[in-house]
Amino acid sequence: MNPFTLVRLPTLDSAHDHVAAEPAGRLYRAGGIDLLDRMKEGLDAPDELVELHAIAGEHGARMRGIAATEDGGWRIGSLVTLGQLAGFEDLPSAYGALRDAASNAATPSIRNGATAGGNLLQRPRCWYFRHSDLLCLKKGGYECLAVSGDNRFNAILGGGPSFIVHPSSLGSPLVALGASVTVAGAKGLRTMPIEDLFALPTVDPTKEHTLADGEVLVSIELPPALAGQRSAYHFAKEKQSQDWPLAEASVRCTVEAGVMREVRVALGHVAPVPWRSKEAEDALEGVAPSADAFAKAAAAALSVAKPLEGNAYKVPLAQGVLRYALHFATSTPLPA
Repeated sequence: MNPFTLVRLPTLDSAHDHVAAEPAGRLYRAGGIDLLDRMKEGLDAPDELVELHAIAGEHGARMRGIAATEDGGWRIGSLVTLGQLAGFEDLPSAYGALRDAASNAATPSIRNGATAGGNLLQRPRCWYFRHSDLLCLKKGGYECLAVSGDNRFNAILGGGPSFIVHPSSLGSPLVALGASVTVAGAKGLRTMPIEDLFALPTVDPTKEHTLADGEVLVSIELPPALAGQRSAYHFAKEKQSQDWPLAEASVRCTVEAGVMREVRVALGHVAPVPWRSKEAEDALEGVAPSADAFAKAAAAALSVAKPLEGNAYKVPLAQGVLRYALHFATSTPLPA
């Protein structure tokens, strides 16, 4: 790891201006879980790390807190740890998918250090990207090495020209819940749907998000819960602890007069971004919850999948994870 200087600046504006002036050599530090891994692996070698926890005042408090908003929604600061989010019992059950995702991410020790913002903005875990001696497309090379290599854990949806999967645990539930994010940049604060935070490789294969140089993720906003809102999160891993999901599914809906309404479905770890499935939503809207309906929706969600040679198993796996999430969200008994 190259030597670096830790810089503590007291305001959000000063932190932004400092990093934006030299984005190649200055990076933000929040929890630092992924950042320090990349530095140890030689993937990043910043001269300075700007400590976000040093930001004081109103912006600092916003970045560190969880609070109800005036419109009935909730705001989660980007510096809130996954452990804090998982243990925040005041968050209504309508947002249960988010707490479940935070509770099942990584390990307890990592959850106590990793931040919500860092979880959304962490870099891919693809072993070709993480290998310091390999020049893949995401690091400025000419091809995604996973296409002709070991692609067991790569994308089956939305891939190309890079086939990474987005590593965020919070991404899919936040997309399903219709969240937005607030970021700070040269023109102050701006808010956008969380889906607009993420970028497919067709936009720029070297990036996973749309933030400009120096922009800071300040907070995540959850919209007011719908009347009778339900949500659920489910995942599959090779092993339960210290492992990355192979597939995730998050669902938000209501059940009115015996049918599903306001359905949103998002899949994780199967695409370069948290993947919203309009196909599944269309198959479920206005339909009575049942095992048959869930199976049809899961098939629709993966109908557009284009697996690589080694990861076709993810298609039935993601279908199964989504069916489970739908059963949990609607309290429909699982099939025998």
